[in-house]
Amino acid sequence: MGTLHVLNHPLIQHKLSILRDKETSVKEFRELVSEIAGLMCFEATRDMPTEEVEIETPVAKAKVRRLSGKKMAIIPILRAGLGMVDGILNLVPGCKVGHIGLYRDPETLNPVEYYCKLPNDIADREIIVLDPMLATGGSASAAIGFIKQHGGQHIRLMCIIGAPEGADRVLKDHPDVDVFVAAMDEKLNDHGYIVPGLGDAGDRIFGTK
Repeated sequence: MGTLHVLNHPLIQHKLSILRDKETSVKEFRELVSEIAGLMCFEATRDMPTEEVEIETPVAKAKVRRLSGKKMAIIPILRAGLGMVDGILNLVPGCKVGHIGLYRDPETLNPVEYYCKLPNDIADREIIVLDPMLATGGSASAAIGFIKQHGGQHIRLMCIIGAPEGADRVLKDHPDVDVFVAAMDEKLNDHGYIVPGLGDAGDRIFGTK
């Protein structure tokens, strides 16, 4: 059963407080998104399996633990999810990166996949889907659904800020997916923005309006 994890580590919360500030520059915002993603990655990968191996230090032989089993893939939802990629690659440089792009059909309002490029062995990988904001949950839920259609099975969702509506939607649509957020905010406003949130994450990462 999927679970919502709110990561209230003091370092994450400190960086998040600066991230929310409307006076934070594009450069600093982009760096903070990457740093927060890296810190969140520690929790999102806490239950990854390890195995014992023997190595030789400069002093003696030693039995140590290394990651085992399935390898990782991270899949940012375009475009804002791109801001979280480097922070995770700094910790897990060997993981593969897929990409998925969605747009909302103006008539049906349903998410439509316009781009999807995933590792060939996606079915055998532990997958973390990245998107800074979990608002209505429509895009995240659709992205997870598309990834499953392409063979992905072991999926987690990592967002920096979530709204209750979005978390409920993802957990309802995908009860096998754990959701990780750095903060669960109060609500969505009439325009679908998270309150208090931080505005449009994509615009603030890339300096667009």
